[in-house]
Amino acid sequence: MKKKTMLELERIDCEEYHHVKKIPLVVILDDIRSLNNIGSVFRTADAFLIEKIYLCGITATPPSPDIHKTALGAENSVDWEYRENIMDLLDELKKKEYKICSIEQVNGSVSLEQYEVNKEVKHAVILGNEVKGVQQQVVDASDLCLELPQYGTKHSLNVSITAGIVMWHFFTAVK
Repeated sequence: MKKKTMLELERIDCEEYHHVKKIPLVVILDDIRSLNNIGSVFRTADAFLIEKIYLCGITATPPSPDIHKTALGAENSVDWEYRENIMDLLDELKKKEYKICSIEQVNGSVSLEQYEVNKEVKHAVILGNEVKGVQQQVVDASDLCLELPQYGTKHSLNVSITAGIVMWHFFTAVK
């Protein structure tokens, strides 16, 4: 087997990307501290045709050399918007008929692999702070919580890894 060249990968450019049909999923990053995590989520969102990223609270925004280091330009292809108050954003998204899904370990959560994505429903997934997780008031305002099953000694995954797994789950269900 021979590795493909950049030309053989036949990737679209940033301008074309803006016109490609996206999957009905927005990703909300709330109070994410690491700029590398933010950049990584942008890059993964680009790969899986995510509709938009909302950056909330203390989450940094582009332009930033540290975000760019891991986003590799995806901060220019993926639509994004900063919102200071996540609760106001959730109200707006609910009015637009998005199903609000916090990615958090809670009583009554649904294991991600058991969640059947309805292609006709728009979803918003929320990923919270690397240490504290999704705020309780956000969990309370969510339609459901999705949890990634884990079997090792650690109680959580890195937020950018979690985001990638969640985006992949939605992408494969819709595509």
